[in-house]
Amino acid sequence: MDSQNIRENSGRPFLVNDTDGYHDVILNEKTIIRVLKRYTDFYLIGSGAQGVVMSALDVVTNERVAIKKLTRPFSNPTHAKRAYREFEIMNLMDHPNIIRLLNAFTPQNSLEEFDDLYLVMELMNASLCQVTAMDLDHERLSFLLYQMLCGINYLHKASIVHRDIKPSNIVVNYQCRLKILDFGLARNVEDENILKTPYVVTRYYRAPEVILGVPYKENVDVWAIGCIFAELLTRKVFFPGNDYIDQWTKIVDGLGSPDNDFTKLLTPEVRNYILKLPYVATRDWKEIFPDSIFPKNINDRLNAENARDLISRMLVYISLYMLVYISLYPML
Repeated sequence: MDSQNIRENSGRPFLVNDTDGYHDVILNEKTIIRVLKRYTDFYLIGSGAQGVVMSALDVVTNERVAIKKLTRPFSNPTHAKRAYREFEIMNLMDHPNIIRLLNAFTPQNSLEEFDDLYLVMELMNASLCQVTAMDLDHERLSFLLYQMLCGINYLHKASIVHRDIKPSNIVVNYQCRLKILDFGLARNVEDENILKTPYVVTRYYRAPEVILGVPYKENVDVWAIGCIFAELLTRKVFFPGNDYIDQWTKIVDGLGSPDNDFTKLLTPEVRNYILKLPYVATRDWKEIFPDSIFPKNINDRLNAENARDLISRMLVYISLYMLVYISLYPML
């Protein structure tokens, strides 16, 4: 995988104070963070609603790390639970395809002052967002998909549903090693409140059962990885819905209308709405993923058939039988 500069800052952050075992670091006009002195040589990687992420040198280990400052993690119970889940899961998980928590700290000195949480993680080179547009050969594409499935299988065996699998929550390095991160929306599969979160999974990667309020389990993560697999093959978002309803329309246009096994799971109101929509016939997977998107030699045509077979098992409408089966026999 080609090296690339993924730093977002126009200039490097700089120190303004150096006291009490911490640096005060100015990242930009609006953001000042306070980190342990063992971390130096900072670069801003990115920022968003959930926090700010920067690269730093750990002078104790002499390795570069990623430091994430969570945005207002204790401003309300929802944010606090999300911060706790992310910390707890990263602290407990130990798998080569799950991002590793190296350290965690707060600059506050007492529980009453406790307001900031910093997570120190392994540093990778890019998110999968920067990889999906690349023309990957069979070996690299297969290796990335294999690692995604290994990581999610590990979580599912621990009874954890990630619930927000998307390219920006998957990171890679230049050796094509892959890790899953961001566990703020993750839940135990037996959590009775798992269906009460109004929006889980970014829209493009949201399974039909999430869109329509059907009970779900680990299958929502498998669907999301299927969407990413399709995106890696076609180099574009597979179900690019503009809103909630359009997302459902894109899925039906791609896969055809759901059968009775799926619609039986819907509430009467939603079922009536779905059944009134025009029927869309199921498409052949060869039409969806023609041979032209795969390499042209004979061996890779076999790989194309295998790829179509796999993705057809990932992008499926759930049924009651499948939900029961998943409950009894999680990913083996």
